[in-house]
Amino acid sequence: MNSSSRAGDIVITGTGLFTPAESISNAELVASFNEYVSRYNAARADDIAAGRCEALAPSSEEFIEKASGIKSRYVINKSGVLDPERLCPVIPERAEEEPSVQCDMAVAAASEALAKAGLSGADIDAVIVACSNMQRPYPAMAVEVQAAIGARGFAYDMNVACSSATFGIQAAYNAIVAGSADRVLVVNPEICSAHLAWQDRDCHFIFGDACTAVIVERASVAKSAEQWEVLGTRLQTVYSNNIRNNFGFLNRCDESGIGQRDKLFHQNGRRVFMDVCPMVAEQITDHLGKLAVPVDSLKRMWLHQANLKMNELISRKVLGRDATVEEAPIILDRYANTSSAGSVIAFHLYKDDLKPGDTGVICSFGAGYSIGSVVVRRR
Repeated sequence: MNSSSRAGDIVITGTGLFTPAESISNAELVASFNEYVSRYNAARADDIAAGRCEALAPSSEEFIEKASGIKSRYVINKSGVLDPERLCPVIPERAEEEPSVQCDMAVAAASEALAKAGLSGADIDAVIVACSNMQRPYPAMAVEVQAAIGARGFAYDMNVACSSATFGIQAAYNAIVAGSADRVLVVNPEICSAHLAWQDRDCHFIFGDACTAVIVERASVAKSAEQWEVLGTRLQTVYSNNIRNNFGFLNRCDESGIGQRDKLFHQNGRRVFMDVCPMVAEQITDHLGKLAVPVDSLKRMWLHQANLKMNELISRKVLGRDATVEEAPIILDRYANTSSAGSVIAFHLYKDDLKPGDTGVICSFGAGYSIGSVVVRRR
């Protein structure tokens, strides 16, 4: 490995995507949720009538699509999510000798990325698993993935919620600049269905499952004909409680909190919208300015896929006008919010039509608050 690299010598050469086999439409989700609401209200009819508790309100397809732009989502397990008595995926535990669920997802996405980059696992110097939810604290998922693909070097996990992918790409970029790796695999195995409160009308429709993979490498060793030069990366964090999940090993130390609502994803959605959108637009605009990339030359924005209105507002603030679907492609209509994987899914699916010299930005944002942007140019 070389001792160092100039920033312009680093490229993205392969991307991969694992999509679960099962999908849930809004109609299916609403039917299940409303049955749960009906049973809940019937079982508590006396308390509701006496004012001791509030009745739950039903959901609707129209509400979901208007609030988010989401029409369906892929999940690891459909039957458990749609069971009104369960509303949670069925994901059986595996023996410690078996590959973990997230490892299987990561290997599937990584295999596609490696093939596109013309590489094998043995060519990889480092593996970073960057995602919102790890299924265990240790050993690191990344070390398991490293072993599964036969990579060398080192591996570690990182979690910056929905921004994990872009933070992971910067970590890969920095490792190459520092000379500690020539090729880094960043994978984002998200099983968001397992941390979602499917009983909550305000958020039961938001998340889906998927895994993405990105190969970041030194241009001098790259074999792929398709290369995306990394012009620059930028990260930002500002502490906020408006998106939070309190699940963790300390829960067992206070029995009163076990199973409580705060141990799953919860947010103040309106506050997040108002806080995050201007921060993201400002970061992208300033990042482009520092790189001397004119905004009017920006061909594509591969944005985090959480909410259609957020993406429309962010792209409008950056461009000074409404973006076309080509300029800011949307995948959340069929994938929903896949946390860290969303912006990379958009990049993976909507980059092939760009020409050499075309510039775009991969940008993710979420809990923290956290924002990551990666400006790339097709070679």
